[in-house]
Amino acid sequence: MPKAVSVSEAAESATPSAVIDRISLVLDAFDGPGRLTLAQLVRRTGLPRSSAHRMLERLVQLRWLRRSGRDYELGMRLVELGSLAVHQDRLVRAAGPLLGELHRATGLVAHLAVLDGPDVVYLEKVGDRLMSAIPSRVGGRQPAHCTAVGKAIMAFCDDDSAVDLDIRKTKYSIFSSSQLAAELAKVRAHGVAFEREESQLGFGCVAAPIGCPGEAVAAVSVCGPMNRMMFDQRLVAPVRMTAMRIWRSVEDGPVRVAPTLQPVRPLRRCPAGPPWPAVQYA
Repeated sequence: MPKAVSVSEAAESATPSAVIDRISLVLDAFDGPGRLTLAQLVRRTGLPRSSAHRMLERLVQLRWLRRSGRDYELGMRLVELGSLAVHQDRLVRAAGPLLGELHRATGLVAHLAVLDGPDVVYLEKVGDRLMSAIPSRVGGRQPAHCTAVGKAIMAFCDDDSAVDLDIRKTKYSIFSSSQLAAELAKVRAHGVAFEREESQLGFGCVAAPIGCPGEAVAAVSVCGPMNRMMFDQRLVAPVRMTAMRIWRSVEDGPVRVAPTLQPVRPLRRCPAGPPWPAVQYA
């Protein structure tokens, strides 16, 4: 007789960790070239046939897998995420020492961030005692329109419709589409973005896009108390120079991978072009 499954055992099998373990088991079965049938996946994973079939079909719906007839193979979602992971890893490795130099040169907290929908995600943060005063963290998010790094990237995106202008971090946050459009136009004109108490009262940031002229895969910034911020060439120059050096380092890496989740951010060699005009913001 088959072994009876207790209620507690059934509940345990439905817990998130159990589901994740099963998904990992299924995906690991594709460790190698070629496609797999349902029968092959059942043999490799040891999962019940009905459970394996339900999981495979759900993974197909989510684009983690692709089905061709009765065969399954890895889907484009995994390719996209793998590409993005490689891309971001290269950015972080290229930016690390340069962010340290930028922090030492300015005495301010340096950030590296990328855009993900309406938010920026911080990949790196370098500083000293100021770090605890600024709530950003590696892996953390902030509404892009409230940050200098977000505006630096959004200025070179084709679509900013995902931005939720109803979200305001402070009374100085951008709250209208016309205000955002004007701000992004300034970024495109000067190659630098400013934030004055828009995400946290008492603090400001200066940011520059990382990428070819007219494009941005990420952004670098320096942030600090308003009484230490200089919204002119004294901070603009080192921030923009750091952004250029990071991109040059990424371009010269051994492998180039286009981050498919960020369509306007290709990793390719930039054509020669004129430098950004000097910025004379007061």
